Amino acid sequence: MLMKLARLSLWNRRGTVLMTWLSLTISIALLLGIDHLRTEAKSSFTSTVSGTDLIVGARSGQLNLLLYSVFRIGNATANISWPTYQRIIKHPQIDWAIPISLGDSHRGYRVMGTNSDYFKHYRYANSQPLVLVQGEPFAQVFDTVLGAEVALKLGYKLGEQIELSHGVGAVSFSQHKDKPFTVVGILAATGTPVDQTVHVSLEAIEAIHLDWQQGAPMPGRQLSSDQVLAMDLTPKSITAFMLGLKSRMATFTLQRQINEFKNEPLSAILPGVALAELWQMLSMVENLLLLISLLVLLAALVGMITTLLASMKERQREMAILRAAGAHPWYLFVLIQVEVLLVTLLSMLSAAALLLLSLYLLQDRLAADFGLFISLNIIKLNTLYWAGGILLLSALLATLPGILAYRKALADGLTVRL
Repeated sequence: MLMKLARLSLWNRRGTVLMTWLSLTISIALLLGIDHLRTEAKSSFTSTVSGTDLIVGARSGQLNLLLYSVFRIGNATANISWPTYQRIIKHPQIDWAIPISLGDSHRGYRVMGTNSDYFKHYRYANSQPLVLVQGEPFAQVFDTVLGAEVALKLGYKLGEQIELSHGVGAVSFSQHKDKPFTVVGILAATGTPVDQTVHVSLEAIEAIHLDWQQGAPMPGRQLSSDQVLAMDLTPKSITAFMLGLKSRMATFTLQRQINEFKNEPLSAILPGVALAELWQMLSMVENLLLLISLLVLLAALVGMITTLLASMKERQREMAILRAAGAHPWYLFVLIQVEVLLVTLLSMLSAAALLLLSLYLLQDRLAADFGLFISLNIIKLNTLYWAGGILLLSALLATLPGILAYRKALADGLTVRL
């Protein structure tokens, strides 16, 4: 009987209830959406590089090494000699290695020298491999494979020639104009720094710098593309390298051995740990978004209770008739609570449906543009906590109109006013 009365009462005030429902739906969807995106974004961020057990570079802090090797931000304190790299990758526990050579750019985008193992073993997100949407990996010295954003923003297509610049500035006056590169491949969008990278071979990095010294062309010595192709292009050094191990049980042992390497001062970091540390530095932003969502939800709930309070004067006669018919004061209090909880529950269900629909429609776009691989499973333990908290807060805020109905229904409702 109580539930039926609450439904009929809400239907009788359907215009006001509809606006309250819409406001709550949007607010709850915003709160649950930000909380879900926050969790999934953290998971995607910490998987910017996936399947890599160790990243090795010159001795420095782990965040600095992570930033320049994975995110192409900043520069290395020093390079790693090629003999050192060759010696380390012969370790019996190492399954594969990806060398990285940085230092050049193209119209503001970083150039990365590597080898064919990069396309075979590099993984991101949930062990997603790199995919070429056009062309193939570089095979010749002056071939290049572009990240998705580079190709899109600069309008490059297969077969076009590009020139690299010395240094990492957006504008450079030191360019390798005499040794152009041909675009032979374009990678699919990953939402990671791979999209903003121009990929060339290690031999290409060596070739364009054979007639350079200390960041400038050597006077009186200019080598053509054909001349450098006839020379030894074995790299002298690289910036960093990534390692995949045969057994993760050996990760900490190998990390310690590399950190204690006597020939050169090296640092070996666990990318997952470094990414988690970097995320902690950015956690203030996610907490701020969550706080804003909570305030929006609180405002919507207060608005619902304000609407209830405003409607109490219009419902005084309804409440008085219920009291005169024998309804206990607690019955009216519970009636108000049931109405509020019905509206809140309906809003939560519609908010979940709205969030699921939005994620379904935006899932591919979020993955391609931002590297956010968002799961459609929004029902988690944390979600249940939020749902319980919203219901509890709604019931708490509904006590004020419930008390007013409890105390004043009979006296005020049956009083004749002139």
